[in-house]
Amino acid sequence: MFGQKKGNYAYTVARVKARKSLRLGDDVYTKMLLMDLPEISRMLGETVYQKEMAELAGRIEGVDLIEHATYRNMARSFRSILEMSTGQLRDMIAANLTRWDYWNLKVILRAKTFGADVESIKEDLVPAGKESAEFRNMLVSLDTVGDILDAFSKAEGVTFPASIVESFKSDGRLTALEDFLDKTYYQRLLDSIDPSSKPTRLFKDFIKMEIDIINVETILKLKMENVPGDAIMPFIIEGGKQLDNRLASQLANADSLEAMSSDLKRLDFYEDIAEVLKADSGSLRSLVSSLEKYKIRKARTFSHLYPLSIVPILDYMINKQVEVDNIRVIARGKVSGLDNNTIKELLVI
Repeated sequence: MFGQKKGNYAYTVARVKARKSLRLGDDVYTKMLLMDLPEISRMLGETVYQKEMAELAGRIEGVDLIEHATYRNMARSFRSILEMSTGQLRDMIAANLTRWDYWNLKVILRAKTFGADVESIKEDLVPAGKESAEFRNMLVSLDTVGDILDAFSKAEGVTFPASIVESFKSDGRLTALEDFLDKTYYQRLLDSIDPSSKPTRLFKDFIKMEIDIINVETILKLKMENVPGDAIMPFIIEGGKQLDNRLASQLANADSLEAMSSDLKRLDFYEDIAEVLKADSGSLRSLVSSLEKYKIRKARTFSHLYPLSIVPILDYMINKQVEVDNIRVIARGKVSGLDNNTIKELLVI
């Protein structure tokens, strides 16, 4: 449970707001689309990513340099916010950042499954969670998935169901294991929040909204892949704000996207995806982008309404991750030979 001291909201929020001026504007993405990869690297070397680009330039290059430098910068930014915060606020930020510990575990498991070498795995990790670099390196050094899960279980207090572990050992598929990790992260995060004060209630509501968005994305993705409703439901994360199991089941078992519309209208973000559902029903990419934009706008609105809460900090973190993701999309798009219009459609702006 979160600490009793409320924490230094005014100080931390003020420091975070000062960082917003360092974020890249939408016009920068337009400029990047007109550049080649070396030009993008040089431009990033003149921004807030300068330090990380310089640190890694001698070891890696090209799109790998851009990806690793931007992730490293994001991780440092998040860690510094955690370190400057105190009390209940620090506890909430730490709980939110454990998502990166779960993310890193999934990266390690995937990489080990495909036989990646230790150094390349380390480069792909995002050091933004609460676990130390020593712990991450220890996980990477372990030889088997069983040993990795045991070590993570001891550190985080997570008990992996034997059926899921045995299923992976038999077919080598990580789907059930990754689904369990996603559910565990959100369930533990919600359980840790005591909604007895306004800041913690705001935090809990925001996480519940995020769960709703993830569940809708999951349902739409699997429906587009013609997965039957009873096979979709096991992937639903419990604890959402509006999307309970009954509504999720109705959406999962609908015959078409059009048939889902009446149920989707019950969700706060329906208007944000309505036009996409009508005009571009075959594109999950557009739907996900619309939902991400809704989350960004909601965080921005809440941050203005409740300036002395965790929401302005979440607003910054969400936008920082979107910025990093957009840079990586442009870099990967350039390498893949995508045209600028296609890359632009992939951006969240």
